[in-house]
Amino acid sequence: MAQISLLLGAILGFLAVLFGAFGAHGLRTRISPEMLSVWKTATEYHFYHALALLLVGILARELRAGGLDTASTLFFAGVLLFSGSLYLMAITGIRWLGAITPIGGLLLLGGWASLAWTVWRH
Repeated sequence: MAQISLLLGAILGFLAVLFGAFGAHGLRTRISPEMLSVWKTATEYHFYHALALLLVGILARELRAGGLDTASTLFFAGVLLFSGSLYLMAITGIRWLGAITPIGGLLLLGGWASLAWTVWRH
């Protein structure tokens, strides 16, 4: 799982930079300032959790603790739901997509809790 976490973290990091640049340069004049702010929030959380996946991958090589698999899965799923729903809401204007965002947020929180629990137990 260490290798998968590192790979996913690198891919998500690449995409976070790409989406951030797209938002700053490609969307600035195409969407409202409110939706641009939503896009920025999505990009920030996306990038933070790409780094979290890299951290989990590095820790997985050192600790070999099973809870890190859970943290990795929760972080990845959380980015997909949290940032993904915000990206879609920003570019489509469909507000009900915001109802999905808290589920992603809970998954991200679960990832951090799983990481903390695993490190504490180890």
